[in-house]
Amino acid sequence: MNTEHQNSIALIGYGEVGQRFAADLHQAGLRDITAWDRLFDAPDSPPSRSAARANHICVAHGMAAAVKDRSLIISAVTADECVAAAREAAATIAPGARYLDLNSVAPETTLAAAQAFEASGACYIEAAIMAPIAPKGLASPVWVGGPHAEAFVPQARALGLTGLEFFDAVLGKASAAKMCRSVMIKGLEALLAESLLAARYHGVEASVLASLCDLLPCDDWDATARYMISRSLLHGRRRSEEMREAAKAVTDAGLDPWMSTACAQRQAWAAKHGESLPHESLVSLLDAVLGEMHRKPHTREQA
Repeated sequence: MNTEHQNSIALIGYGEVGQRFAADLHQAGLRDITAWDRLFDAPDSPPSRSAARANHICVAHGMAAAVKDRSLIISAVTADECVAAAREAAATIAPGARYLDLNSVAPETTLAAAQAFEASGACYIEAAIMAPIAPKGLASPVWVGGPHAEAFVPQARALGLTGLEFFDAVLGKASAAKMCRSVMIKGLEALLAESLLAARYHGVEASVLASLCDLLPCDDWDATARYMISRSLLHGRRRSEEMREAAKAVTDAGLDPWMSTACAQRQAWAAKHGESLPHESLVSLLDAVLGEMHRKPHTREQA
């Protein structure tokens, strides 16, 4: 690799994770950063070129231009694009470069993405983000795995990724942990939405929330429910794709992924009601979604 690019970074995917990483990396003093997102050219798209430039990021004109001579490529696309992005990046990536795959996918998908780099001389590292990215950004807890992961941790921490921890040298283990966690976390989001929308319709939401504390202690179930339902409304499409990957991990274990599949459907449904945001209270949020459902009655049964 060209020595003048030893501290260079490419961000592939410029959604919530990419934008937060870009801002944090720039604040940490890193200046040689490029970004590419296939939606850069789409009008009114969240991963816009203007958002990248606002974070002082060089906007690439394609995958090849983004990853060429970069020492670290951080992939944060959607789950269904994980393997395609890896294969496209592998065609241009420099030998010795590190490809940090932050995408939430099943172990078998991780292995398929890693396979793309076998002939490139690059180092593929799987990464599982184990908490929402917004509160801590680069310092978020991330479990990394694969044969190159342990050596990468001190290098990553030096760049500001202080939450990275080595998980396992076997590829797919970190992804499996992430997917099994997602069955719980994304499933809880879906359960809260379904339970409380129905409860609000029947006028019993306060009683339902109060009853949860008997079995699942929480300082503020109202705020927790509002936060989780809002996340589904805002990121439901991405979450539904993640839960389809979780279903693969469950299937690999010999189980029928009934809960994961249902969660994927509810998350996809939630994405269609994102216009209900923002609302400061749980009740007003529930009322907004219910009102939208009544205006579009057929959406209730559509994923």
